Amino acid sequence: MVGAWCWLLLLSISLRVWSVPIDRKTDGQDAPPPQEEKAEENMDTGLYYDRYLREVIEVLETDPHFREKLQTANTEDIKNGRLSKELDLVGHHVRTRLDELKRQEVSRLRMLLKAKLDSTNTQSVQMDHVSLLKQFEHLDPHNQNTFEAKDLELLIAAATKDLENYDAERHEEFKRYEMLKEHERREYLKSLDQEKREREEKRIEDLREKHRQHPKVNAPGSVDQLREVWEETDGLDPQEFNPKTFFKLHDTNGDGLLDEQELEALFTKELEKVYDPKNEEDDMMEMEEERLRMREHVMKNVDLNRDRLVSLEEFIKSTEKKEFNNAKEWETLDDKQPVYTEAELQRFEAELRDKEVELSRRAETLRQEQELLKERGKALEAQKKEYQQALMEMSQRQKDQQAVNKPPPSGPNGDLQFQQEIQKLAQGDIPVGKVPVDQNGEVQNSLQAEPPQNFPQHT
Repeated sequence: MVGAWCWLLLLSISLRVWSVPIDRKTDGQDAPPPQEEKAEENMDTGLYYDRYLREVIEVLETDPHFREKLQTANTEDIKNGRLSKELDLVGHHVRTRLDELKRQEVSRLRMLLKAKLDSTNTQSVQMDHVSLLKQFEHLDPHNQNTFEAKDLELLIAAATKDLENYDAERHEEFKRYEMLKEHERREYLKSLDQEKREREEKRIEDLREKHRQHPKVNAPGSVDQLREVWEETDGLDPQEFNPKTFFKLHDTNGDGLLDEQELEALFTKELEKVYDPKNEEDDMMEMEEERLRMREHVMKNVDLNRDRLVSLEEFIKSTEKKEFNNAKEWETLDDKQPVYTEAELQRFEAELRDKEVELSRRAETLRQEQELLKERGKALEAQKKEYQQALMEMSQRQKDQQAVNKPPPSGPNGDLQFQQEIQKLAQGDIPVGKVPVDQNGEVQNSLQAEPPQNFPQHT
C-alpha cells in the first residue's frame, strides 16, 4: 500500500492523524530500520467521501500497469488529470470493481439527499437526482453506473481543492472554539455575586500564569529542535547530528518524503513542554492548534515547490539556511494576541443569541405539538372506549335476540317435549292434577318452571 498512500500524500489527504513520537531503542547501537506505521491503514482524511476515495485507490493499486504509472507520476501529473487517462488501460476486473464502487457511492449520496430533504420537510413529488448530485464534485453525476476517466479526474480535483482549504477551516474552527469558551466564561462570571466573581477571576488568572510557566520551546525545524528529537526520541548523540540520517530515520514509510504527519510527529517533544492532559490549565484543543502552527511554519520555510511534502533535497537545503542555526524561541499561543478580536466575539455572541431564540421558538412549537398530540390521544382513547361499549351492547342484544328466537326443546324422537307430556297424560301416566296448565286451562310448555311448593296449584 505504499504506492497508494504516496498518492494520498501527494494529494495532501492524510491530515487528521494523531501524531505520536517515534519509539527508538537507546542502547547506543544503530537504530533499527524504521517500520511502516500500521496506523496508516486507519487514517481518516476528514473528507465526506473519504471511504470512496480510499477504496478507489485500493482497487487501482491492484492493477500492475496503473500501479507502475502511479509510482512514477509527479505531483503535477496527478493534479492536472494526466494520470486519469491511464484508466483506459487497466484490467476488466478492475473496471468492473470501480463501476460497483461508483454505484455504491451514488446510492449513498442519494440517501444523504433524501435524508436532508426529509429533515427540512421538503415535499417533492419527483426528485431530479442528476441536478441534486451536481453539488457533489467528486464524481460525474450524468453517468451514475460506470467509473470513467472523468470520474478519476474529478475525484483528484475535488480532493486537492478541498484540502487546500483544510488548514484554514481548522483555524476557523479553533477560533469558534475559543470564542465559545470565552463567552461561557463571561456568562458564568455574570451569574456570581461580586465576592465569588472576584475569587473565580483570580483562580482563572492563576491557572493562566501556571500554564505560561514552561521550559523554552524551540522553533520547529531549527537545529535545536531537531537535535532534541535526535537525542531524546532517537537516543543518539546530539554532537553527531546528521540531517540526512535524521531525515531517513523519520521517513517512517520509506517513500523518500516527509509528509505532514511525519513532520507533526517531530513536534511532540516541544508540545509536551507546554501541554499536559492531566493539568487543568492545559487545553488539548490549543495543543492541536499549536501543532498545526508548527507544521505550517516548517512547510513555509522548507517546502519549496508547495506540494505539502518535504523531499530530502528540500530538507538539506533548509539546514543550510542562516535561520536554521539562529532561530528565535517559538512564540506559543499564550505569547500572541487572542485569535479573535472583541468585535468578532460580539458578532459571535449575537449569533449565539439568535440561535438561542430560534431554539426556544422551536422548543415552544414542539411543546405545543406535544400538547396537541396528548389531547388527540385522549380523544382517541375516549372514542375507543365508546366503540368498545357499543360493541358490548351490540353483542348482548344479539345474545338476547338469539334467546328469544330459540325453539323449544325436542324429545328423543324429535317431538316437542310438551307433546310427550300430553301423550303421557292421555295414557294415564301423569295425574291430571299434576299437568301444568296456564290461567286459561291450557297445558304449559315443559320449559316453563314449576311454581314453588308454597304457591297453590292450578286445577
